Amino acid sequence: MIASLFLPKWQALYNSLPVLGSVWPAFCEWLRQKGYSDKAIRRRVHGGPLLEDALHGRGVGSLGELTASELRSLAPSPDYWTPQMTCSLISSLVVYLAERGELRTPPPSPTDQLVSSFRHYLERVRGLASSTAARNGATVAQFLQFIDHDTNPGRLQELTIVEVDAFVALMGRSLGRASMQKVVAILRAFLRFLAAQSLVSVGLHSQIDSPRCLRGERLPRALPWSSVRTLIQTIDRTTPKGLRDYAMLLLIATYGLRVSEVAALKLEHVAWRTQQILLPRPKVGTSLSLPLTDDVALALTDYLRNGRQASAHRHLFLLVHTPGSPVKSTTICDSFDSWAAHAGIRLPPKGAGGPHCLRHSLAMHLLRKGVSLKAIGDLLGHRSAESTGVYLRLQLEDLRDVSLALPGAEDVKL
Repeated sequence: MIASLFLPKWQALYNSLPVLGSVWPAFCEWLRQKGYSDKAIRRRVHGGPLLEDALHGRGVGSLGELTASELRSLAPSPDYWTPQMTCSLISSLVVYLAERGELRTPPPSPTDQLVSSFRHYLERVRGLASSTAARNGATVAQFLQFIDHDTNPGRLQELTIVEVDAFVALMGRSLGRASMQKVVAILRAFLRFLAAQSLVSVGLHSQIDSPRCLRGERLPRALPWSSVRTLIQTIDRTTPKGLRDYAMLLLIATYGLRVSEVAALKLEHVAWRTQQILLPRPKVGTSLSLPLTDDVALALTDYLRNGRQASAHRHLFLLVHTPGSPVKSTTICDSFDSWAAHAGIRLPPKGAGGPHCLRHSLAMHLLRKGVSLKAIGDLLGHRSAESTGVYLRLQLEDLRDVSLALPGAEDVKL
């Protein structure tokens, strides 16, 4: 494999690396099977000598001696071209070695065990989606790291509200009130979970103060429908990335999907013969079948034929520069921000924008078209009419029709 990528002098250099030299043949073939171009493979191999130096400095004789986190820790700061190659190499090596089971698996730490137990409780007892349980577990892991739980697991028995408040204050430096409410809710649930197992004192969760957020204080994050159409129409569909982004954002604007739902779509969710799209909605534990519109069908067909690289992966949308890997929610958010800036669209305030505002825009558009609140709620996957009712606050024309006239001066009795 190396022989087909490099001149003889470079082949000799890379094959002579003590640790990586024996890895190249199978690793490069794996990259090619994943759909990486020869240029992308060469770029990763070029970063080999720098990684080899780092391995030698750690006294590592085989990649199998490392855990995934230890291998990632060898990545240099990507401040110029060669370190960037090494970072790409390490990122791919972690996936390659993990698939083959060749990385050392560290024993679970006390924090890992407690977080795993809490996540299991959230999913099996509380009925939360696995993605929600994972996010809650990440916050709990931060808290346990803050109190240095791995060094002294018995410290939970002595936990006080002072330490909990210190963590809340630390998180509050970078999060807004709405986000802090979620952090406090997670901490309260975790402390109740610990109290049920006699690991902390009972009632500690009730002592945490939560930031006050008034119901309805934030307006829905909707764009004018004309701006939504402008955004979709200005996406450049001459590149694979543009074809993918056009299809993803059109799905959100047409059906009001969440970014997580778009990222989770698979090829089998598009029923071409019956002209339907099947939408799994793990957040609410249901699925929805909707008609496949002509515009969406054309966008998906164009992407599948001309934008999506051949891959054994079943996810509908794949990363462009990492073939075979499905897009993540952050990928869709980055694409939205990029195309919105390209179209010159003014987005809602920071923290209220992102592709989720397309979901709000669709709700407002349908409401102004006379679609019932129940139908809009069913489309958006809302469990209650109250969740959908928030959009009524921007239906100004209808609100004016039912408003009362202001009293004149002669109507006011002192």
